[in-house]
Amino acid sequence: MIAPDEEEGFAVAIRAAAAAREPLAIEGLGSKSGFLRPIQVADTLSTRNFSGIPLHAPKELIVTVRAGTTLAALEAKLAEAGQHLIAEPPHYGFLDARAQTVGGIVATNLSGPRRVAWGAMRDHVLGIRAVTGRGELIRSGGRVLKNVTGLDLCKLFAGSYGTLGVMTEVTLKVLPAPEATGTVLLRGLDPHDAVEALSAALGSPYSVSGAAYLPQEAAMALGFERPVTIARIEDFAESVTYRLDRLCALLHRFGIVEKLATEASRTLWRAVRDGEALPVQPADAIWRVSVQPSYGPSVLRKAQDAGMFGYLDWGGGLVFLTGPATVEAHAAVMAAARRAKGTWWLMRAPEPLRRSVDVAPPEPEALAAIRRRVVASFDPAGILNPGRLFAA
Repeated sequence: MIAPDEEEGFAVAIRAAAAAREPLAIEGLGSKSGFLRPIQVADTLSTRNFSGIPLHAPKELIVTVRAGTTLAALEAKLAEAGQHLIAEPPHYGFLDARAQTVGGIVATNLSGPRRVAWGAMRDHVLGIRAVTGRGELIRSGGRVLKNVTGLDLCKLFAGSYGTLGVMTEVTLKVLPAPEATGTVLLRGLDPHDAVEALSAALGSPYSVSGAAYLPQEAAMALGFERPVTIARIEDFAESVTYRLDRLCALLHRFGIVEKLATEASRTLWRAVRDGEALPVQPADAIWRVSVQPSYGPSVLRKAQDAGMFGYLDWGGGLVFLTGPATVEAHAAVMAAARRAKGTWWLMRAPEPLRRSVDVAPPEPEALAAIRRRVVASFDPAGILNPGRLFAA
């Protein structure tokens, strides 16, 4: 493993690998090594020793973080100033026991429940520093929301899974953490009624920042006896109290509406964010399916018919699923996603399965040609995480 503690070390390592045509696995602490396709590489280039927070300007609502910094360390630093990460990135314990790094979160564009209201992780990346597959250090963006500093490569690198370069530093927009959090809760709804209720909540003027449905198995994993439909409001305490009451009145037609106070709400939404509602077994596979919210219930039902379990987030637009790590189960997920005109990601499975199936929807040839040209412009030797997304 190559783990530089200076930025130049990444450039040296990549130039050497490119010259020798030896592929590199790009990672932080390796928590996502079981995510998507397995890759065959000569060595691993890790950001684990390149950590720290060079800049935190609370009044300007920005923070600059080295890629190897753990997500937990960044959250703790922001909490000291009463701030938080807007996209609420998850700590997925089911991926690996190791901590997640900020670079890994941005490179995979992982976002939590707040994404339904405030956008994805990539939407809050103001600037990056990265080393390309040519061994060149590049910078994009800056430290303000509206900037014209060169090409906007931030969104291109966010979600690129280390195939374009190694991000060494990211600058993120942050916001004050809410003073209070409240949740409205409905018990016993079926998926279709639940999504209807969540759509009403999200379409209301009460600024709902989380909307999820936990069917029986997922609800039981979090201590509930029946399916629960939950919607969250975050803000100043008086505002949360008022808007919760108004939201309860709006959703009363769906059944008895309960309210959860701040601590109970935060505990519940952390569990939803981190995938703790998945009744996952050690040998199971895990999928994420993204669809229009109205199609979420049908995808969930098809998966349940095939012996899988899951829950809905993002108002029904994100379907988390777990089940047997078999070709048949994966085919059922793909078929359900295709019928719903959605996309899927295989987030965890044994290597043989990840090697033999599409871990993400195949690209149309025109789009694939564009992606190949983009990758070639940053990594002409094809040495950075080759084959992580699509088979070569």
